[in-house]
Order: sequence, then structure tokens, then C-alpha cells
Amino acid sequence: MIVTTSGKIKGKKVVETMGLVMGNTIRAKWIGADVVSSLRQIVGGELNEYTDMLSEAREEAIQRMVAEAKSLKANAVVDVRFTTSQVMENAAEILAYGTAVKVKKE
Repeated sequence: MIVTTSGKIKGKKVVETMGLVMGNTIRAKWIGADVVSSLRQIVGGELNEYTDMLSEAREEAIQRMVAEAKSLKANAVVDVRFTTSQVMENAAEILAYGTAVKVKKE
């Protein structure tokens, strides 16, 4: 499965558009990570616990989006975008979305 933020894939031609596909996940960190991150905010530095959480969430959202594209018999997802929103205190949704297409060599 080809996944790209571009609308075009070098050497490939879109032969069929399957439609919008999405994948999302909602993640929250356990209280211990919140305490460590709160202390780190005081002295400065990267909040590694949240960086890791969001990286894992993005990967999960991509996997779910790709699964939806495969169910439509697509072999690529183009124009992929990400969005995030807070759904409750200390919990965020990550959404990956794009257009599922069938491509072939030019």
C-alpha cells in the first residue's frame, strides 16, 4: 500500500478513485506520566511521554486508515492529512485521512 501526502505518485497513474478513508484513535497517558511531564514543564525540555504517545497514536491511525483503504480494494492512499483534537482533559484524538485510489504504472 502506497501512502503519501501528495496527490501524485511518481511513475503511477490514478485509474480509479475509491473515496475518503479515515483512521482514528483516542489516547490518554496514565497519571504517572502526567506527574513526570508536569515536573519537566517546570525545568524545561521535551515531554517524551507525550511525544511517544502521539507517535504511537499516529501510527495506529495510519494503520486503521490503510485497513479501510484495503477493504475498498485500493492500492494507494493519496493526499493524506492528520488532525488532532482534545476530547477530554489529558486525552487526544488523532485522525488520519486521505483518498483511497487504485494506481497502475504509467
